[in-house]
Amino acid sequence: MIHRHHLTACMLTLLALAMLAGGCTTNPATGKQSFTLGMTEQQELQLGLEASPQFLQEYGGDIPSPEILAYVTDLGQRMGAVSERPELPWEFHVVDSEVINAFALPGGKVFFTRGLLSRLTNEAQMAGVLGHEIGHVTALHINQRIAQQTALQTTLEGIGMAGDQLNNAWLKALGVGGQVGGGVYLLKFGRDHESEADMLGIRYMSKLGYNPIGQVQVMEILQAASGSGGGAPEFLSTHPLPETRIKRLQQIIKEKYPDYNDPSKYKLREDEFRRNILVPLGKLPPAKHTGAASQ
Repeated sequence: MIHRHHLTACMLTLLALAMLAGGCTTNPATGKQSFTLGMTEQQELQLGLEASPQFLQEYGGDIPSPEILAYVTDLGQRMGAVSERPELPWEFHVVDSEVINAFALPGGKVFFTRGLLSRLTNEAQMAGVLGHEIGHVTALHINQRIAQQTALQTTLEGIGMAGDQLNNAWLKALGVGGQVGGGVYLLKFGRDHESEADMLGIRYMSKLGYNPIGQVQVMEILQAASGSGGGAPEFLSTHPLPETRIKRLQQIIKEKYPDYNDPSKYKLREDEFRRNILVPLGKLPPAKHTGAASQ
């Protein structure tokens, strides 16, 4: 009986390794090998398309301001265009939620909460948040997390999945059909992934002339929000602590963008952000979603 249990464990382990090896692809943004369990780009797009409505509903839907949505979408589209995956059908949402968060789904679906947007003070900060989430998509971080979770589940169950079964397993892993909280958990990345997304975000925003220090400012805003007595921002449940990222970001900027303070090269665009985001936000009714999504 003991030998049989060991044999079963070994077989399951080998099955997991085989599944992962079969899904090994070259990351377009980092050049590294990543495990996506054979997820094709078309499946990635379909997954994002099917998951997006539930995440949108859970967070109060799009903000009731076509002007703000258009402004954020314009910047997001321009950043997606300078990324390693410009062909993706990038889609950007500002959800009507007071919680402080931002996240992305496979295939280029990026979500920015009203709560986080209202805390920012310039366009470079907005570009930093968008660039970071775009980085998670271009680096296939979300695909990897879903594939790892799916591989673990199917291996423990001793089930080999293919086709529609695998697609359904991916959706289930992302939280579709249940509570979005499960999906938010899967959008929590490790230090390496967050560091990669930070570097990619700075890469994209700097290509458009935004001062990379905007990303550091975002972390400082989140750090202040976490100590404001109103509860930790939901953003901190899916991202490393601000103080950790601040140090890493400062080092990246020092090494790669030593001229970040040159106004002829990099802008913060405070006036434009106030006029196009903060003023319209101040005229809107209270947010529909006032509490954190299910954890």
